[in-house]
Amino acid sequence: MTEPAPPPVPTELRTPRLLLRRPDPADAGALVAAVDASLPELQVWMHWAQAPMTLEASRENLQGVAERFDSRENLRYHVWNAAGTELVGSSGLHALNWRVPKGEIGYWIATPHTGQGYAREVTQALTTLALETLGFRRLEIRCDPLNERSARIPQALGYRLDARLVNDDVDAQDHSKLRDTLVFSRTR
Repeated sequence: MTEPAPPPVPTELRTPRLLLRRPDPADAGALVAAVDASLPELQVWMHWAQAPMTLEASRENLQGVAERFDSRENLRYHVWNAAGTELVGSSGLHALNWRVPKGEIGYWIATPHTGQGYAREVTQALTTLALETLGFRRLEIRCDPLNERSARIPQALGYRLDARLVNDDVDAQDHSKLRDTLVFSRTR
């Protein structure tokens, strides 16, 4: 039995204040600047943000990210201001399983742009894309219970708390400590 072909996915989405765009290696400088400006905050939650990002590593990463977007393996979007001139963060549909179909939304917003509702706006746009346009049957958001700001977003958007996975992962900064994971979902 053959796998169903993933549906077409837009390379750009617009919200009232933001542009979500498929990453490109040309974004490397903007990504390095946004990550490095946010490093102290990102390090607490993100395994990948434990050291400053280099321009070369960013370009290489973004080449792979673009290829995985085009093959529908992982749909990461860079979040820009409405004019597309400043990188505000990153989000996307990850852990995709097109047979169900289902996936998981992840997000981070650069520190200079936090507290303005951008993560919620992006998550709402990706929820609509996944459930209404792409026909997902299940969509998840996972976060550390200690990350209260992140956990408020799925609750505000009508996601249901499915589970608290105890000792699910290691702490991003101290691998001798374990952390829990909250799993929120919307289904159709």
